[in-house]
Amino acid sequence: MDLHNKTILFLGDSITEGYGVSEPSKRYADIAAKELGATAVNYGVSGTRIARQHAFNPDERHDRDFIMRAEQMQREADLIVVFGGTNDYAHGDAPFGCFADRTPMTFYGALHTLYTYLTETFVGVPVVVITPLHRTNEDNGQVTRSNDYRPLKDYVDAIREVAEYYSFPVLDFFAASGIQPNVEIIKQTYVPDGLHPNDAGHAIMAKKLVSFLKSL
Repeated sequence: MDLHNKTILFLGDSITEGYGVSEPSKRYADIAAKELGATAVNYGVSGTRIARQHAFNPDERHDRDFIMRAEQMQREADLIVVFGGTNDYAHGDAPFGCFADRTPMTFYGALHTLYTYLTETFVGVPVVVITPLHRTNEDNGQVTRSNDYRPLKDYVDAIREVAEYYSFPVLDFFAASGIQPNVEIIKQTYVPDGLHPNDAGHAIMAKKLVSFLKSL
């Protein structure tokens, strides 16, 4: 895919917004866009989730889910990159749901709602999906839905499954980013807080994203 002089919209959470980097130019989106000769438009908001919250507060920035914010994105785009899901696992209150769901109130249903919206609104614009990175406590512990507990990998698998249904290319950072903060030396080098990559971590993500996009 040739993205020279093209516009890429990045819809994401704190990692896309750049929490953990020393300056905006060090974000994976900005690095990748510069390498590709493209323009990055960043719609990353810290704390946001793909699924709609049942305890929704419209005044809370982090309660504006991906679907709500997709509706506010500019229409001029040559590529859309969606990178989220880790906050749904960590502190979202929406049930996990199942593949048949078509409601924004479950994680599965919200994926369908978001991907359908992007397909119908940005007709002909490619959409690339990025899976969540590994994080510390990814198997055991930060979720609030004790009656619907799922490890992070289940959220990753749902993202892969629904993206495949819409035939969206998936860049699988969970499987092949090289960033696993449960390995102490990796954590120290690339993701000091166990969740948010630093400058070095974003450089790795940008390199993999550029290579992936060039292969499409």
